[in-house]
Order: sequence, then structure tokens, then C-alpha cells
Amino acid sequence: MRGKDWRIFRGNKSLNDLPKPPPWRDFNSQERKTGQLFEITETEIELVNAAIYLRRPLLVTGPPGTGKSSLAYAIAKDLSLGEVLVWAINSRSTLRDGLYLYDAIERLQSMQMSAIAAKSPQSDMISSFLRLGAVGTAFAMGKKNRPKVLLIDEIDKSDIDLPNDLLHIFEDGQFEIPELARLDSDFLQIKSHQGGEFVEVKRGRVVCDEFPITIITSNGERELPAPFMRRCIHLEMKPPTPERLMRIVAAHLTQLDASTLNTVRKLIKQIIDRRENDEYVSTDQLLNATFLAIKGFDLESRLQDEIGSVQYSLEELILKTISFINFDD
Repeated sequence: MRGKDWRIFRGNKSLNDLPKPPPWRDFNSQERKTGQLFEITETEIELVNAAIYLRRPLLVTGPPGTGKSSLAYAIAKDLSLGEVLVWAINSRSTLRDGLYLYDAIERLQSMQMSAIAAKSPQSDMISSFLRLGAVGTAFAMGKKNRPKVLLIDEIDKSDIDLPNDLLHIFEDGQFEIPELARLDSDFLQIKSHQGGEFVEVKRGRVVCDEFPITIITSNGERELPAPFMRRCIHLEMKPPTPERLMRIVAAHLTQLDASTLNTVRKLIKQIIDRRENDEYVSTDQLLNATFLAIKGFDLESRLQDEIGSVQYSLEELILKTISFINFDD
């Protein structure tokens, strides 16, 4: 490993020049935002096109780190469909979160604090505190031949009812906002998911004009309902082959000299060997290790604690395996 001057954190020094981040961790990078470097296979292309033709959601399964979410960004870039609408699922997510958000408490506080707001028409007041969610915006803003790209990420983390609730919305192609349906106004302007645009809603009902290109990802943490599975096109992303791993590394990191290439080959071989023991190392972990090798880190030297006891090497810590999920079972 290099001399100590390469270190950012030393325990007693102030931060001077922060080095540039890895390309896939640069949050200002257009490549990161658009999926420009996503490596897509022929099978993935075929199933994406099938989902687009059939106006069906594409359910993408596979181990973490295989690029399931990146597929949505690659589609949006390739078809010039603008920003991807993202709904990141957690255990508390409900269908309404994806359709729209209504802040009744803020509306009540506003009415109490502002005499002007209290005298405004009821419809204007309600619509000011409503905003469409990612799913609602994808339905409302998709136009003929210009669908939105919708990413519903990690649906397996959701409550058991959410997949079937989503299924009804996808089958009907429309949904109602009860808070608006009770009003007399024909048309109301509602903020979109991004907040920068407004969507016109007629009598409280959002009707899909062009079904969104919908990517739903799952890490397989639990089984999804059969009715939901039947109505999706299913794409299983397999762990990348050694050749594909090398292409991914080369696409993200261009400063690969002969020494680094040898390191990458050894890392890839180690990753493939671990798969045979049902251990999985993600592509992101491989990129992390390669980036540190380029920066001069000695991945193989073992670290020691204060009493001289030999600990794990940096390579072992960076490439720590995660449980392998077999989607063929």
C-alpha cells in the first residue's frame, strides 16, 4: 500500500482535497442518472419489448447488484422518455402512497393561520395540499406514443396486500381521488410526483391515456401472489458471466493498466468460485474493489489490530459475500 500521505482520514488531520468519487457514486453524473453504462443482454431486450407491446408490467427478479433498477433508466434513455418516476417500496408502503399524497394536517393548519386561505374556494384549498405519487403521475402524464417510465423498486419489501392492490390499478387503468371526487369542480390542477409540473384531473378521476413502461423489481425476500405474477412479464436477471463482469468494469473504469487488469481477473475468478458454494458477491462490490486497486490500495495485505493479531484483508472485507438467492427453486 502507498505511504500514509494518500489517506483522507488519519484520525487527527483535517480534510484537505477530497478525491473524485467512483463514477457510479457521482450523484451529478449523467451516466449514473441515465443508465448509460448499463450492459443489457438479448434476453432482457426481448422481454422489455414484450412488456411494451403487451402494456404489462415487467417484473425483474434476481440477486442484489445485478442491475434490476438500472434497466428502467436504460429504457428511458434509449427511448428518450425523460425522467424515470421512482417509487421505492418499504414495509409501510400502501397503494395510496403510490397514487397520491394528501396532507390534511397541513391544510387544517393553513386554514387556521390564514384568513385568505379560509375564504378560498374549497376545491382550490384541497388541490393545494394534494400531490400525485409516482404511479399516479405515470398514469396521468403518459401521452399517446410517449409513455412515462415507472420504477417500482423492491416490491418484495411491501405489505402482503400491495401487489394485488397494484394489480387492480394496472388492470383498470384508472383510479379515483375521493377527496376531489366529492367536489363539484370539473377540472383541478394537481402537482405531479416531481412537483415541477401540474396535472389536470377531471372530477377526481385519473385515467390512463398511455400505459407506463413499468419495471417492478424484487430481490426475492418473499413470494409474490400468483395472480400478480400471472399478469406480469417475468425477467430473471442471472448473475453476470465472467466476460460480462469484465465488460462492466471496463465501461465504468477506463484507467485499467496491465496490473489492474490482472487484479480484476483474479477478483472475478474468486467471485465465480464463490457462486459454486452458493455465495454471492455483487457487481457493485467488484467495482468497489477494482476502484480501490486503481487508487493504490493493497487489497491482499492483512490488517492488524493494536495487539498485532492478524485480521481480514481489505479484499475479504470489500468482497464479503451475501446470501445467494436461487430463483429457480
